[in-house]
Amino acid sequence: MPRLIPIVVALLVFWSAAFFVVSSTRAEIPQQPDRYDASLRKGESRETLDPAQFEDPKIRKAYQVAQDIPWVLDSIYCFCYCHESPAFKHTSLLSCYVDLHAAR
Repeated sequence: MPRLIPIVVALLVFWSAAFFVVSSTRAEIPQQPDRYDASLRKGESRETLDPAQFEDPKIRKAYQVAQDIPWVLDSIYCFCYCHESPAFKHTSLLSCYVDLHAAR
């Protein structure tokens, strides 16, 4: 039994330290940099849909990401060919999140 005390203490110290590290490092959303290559932006100016309106957690998360970092998605080409379709009028991947297109 006395040999277990150091092991238990070591485990408690380890888990306390691990908890402190995890709780102190927050996953912050990167802010739009002051300087970025504006030539990459495709110019989507419409607002993304509210993520809260979706019940599916994966879809909700995708729309939340689009809302949090729109400058990134506006710099990415959409490979679903909605850019080529005159019906959608999409300019970038961000455009898929201003309507229900990304939820389908």
